[in-house]
Amino acid sequence: MNKSENIVVWLIEDNASYRRSVARAIDSEAGMICGGAFDSFEAAQQQFESAGDPDVVLLDVGLPGMDGIEALGEIRKLHAAANVIILTVFDDHDKIFRALCAGASGYLLKTSKVEEIADAIRQAREGGAPMTPKVASRVLEFFSKQPAARKKNSAYDLTAREQEILALMSDGLIKKEIADRLDISSHTVSTHLRSIYEKLHVNTNTGAVAKAIREKII
Repeated sequence: MNKSENIVVWLIEDNASYRRSVARAIDSEAGMICGGAFDSFEAAQQQFESAGDPDVVLLDVGLPGMDGIEALGEIRKLHAAANVIILTVFDDHDKIFRALCAGASGYLLKTSKVEEIADAIRQAREGGAPMTPKVASRVLEFFSKQPAARKKNSAYDLTAREQEILALMSDGLIKKEIADRLDISSHTVSTHLRSIYEKLHVNTNTGAVAKAIREKII
């Protein structure tokens, strides 16, 4: 992968030593570069507004000034194409669910190994929804305790193929893997995903899966 094909990662993290450590780790990974490291969303905001073009953003929740979940909403407005992975010490239900509903592409704990963070960046770039096993179990636990949905599946008018793709997404498959499993092109999967997002009124894979589970669609 040449320089122009590198995955550009931005890191927004207020702990200076951790920020430097993660930035170095990203730069040491083949096909990946840390294009910016900031101690707050406010510090990164001008870059987003003037030249914001990261592929993936690693975003801490406990930031000074605007917190990470509120900042996530602003990032989605400024650069909707960026895949945002929450990277934090928190693993409680409320913060996880709020982050996913706000459009996070994934959620990792700061105890994650460098290799896990790098893998998560690649997964997010490919349309996946990376989560550490501990976080994933919290998400499943949260949704398992939700009351049955009031809306019927038909209310969203999802086709059988769209429900099939949603189910595969919930199993953690990325777009290319879904295409291979269903023997269709990645472009066709993308077309179905756009339709799913529109019908469910979401804009990310994690948002679609979260709503599908909560509404008992899959």
